[in-house]
Amino acid sequence: MKIAIEEKKKEALNRMKMLNLFPNVIREFEEKNVLNQSESGGILYWLSDEQKQYVSEFETENNALVYHVIHNYTEFGELLTFLYVSDHKDEWEYDRADLKDGYACAYVKNLDEDAFSEFGSIAFRQQFGGLVRTA
Repeated sequence: MKIAIEEKKKEALNRMKMLNLFPNVIREFEEKNVLNQSESGGILYWLSDEQKQYVSEFETENNALVYHVIHNYTEFGELLTFLYVSDHKDEWEYDRADLKDGYACAYVKNLDEDAFSEFGSIAFRQQFGGLVRTA
């Protein structure tokens, strides 16, 4: 099923509010489609052109809408974690429940070794208006 981008964006905005993301982050996404990323303990930054390209490729391939990115460095490589609204509306209620508990279904792009990129569940906490990935 293909869900309209407007409906996905409405859902994304609701999720961003649930996550207590910094109000400017929500406003930029709502008004200008600007994505932010959390990095270095929840500090917020705009995406680079290269990161925007990764997001665009993911959205096109998966018919999804990314609403926030978490950028971090691990022993497995440099990671971009995409929080997104899927095309599976029947799963949105479960996605929201997970967010309330500090978990999210996400896509993790490994910039150092693309073969390690994958969908999965992550844990996070809120800090400084952004998010910190904890697992």
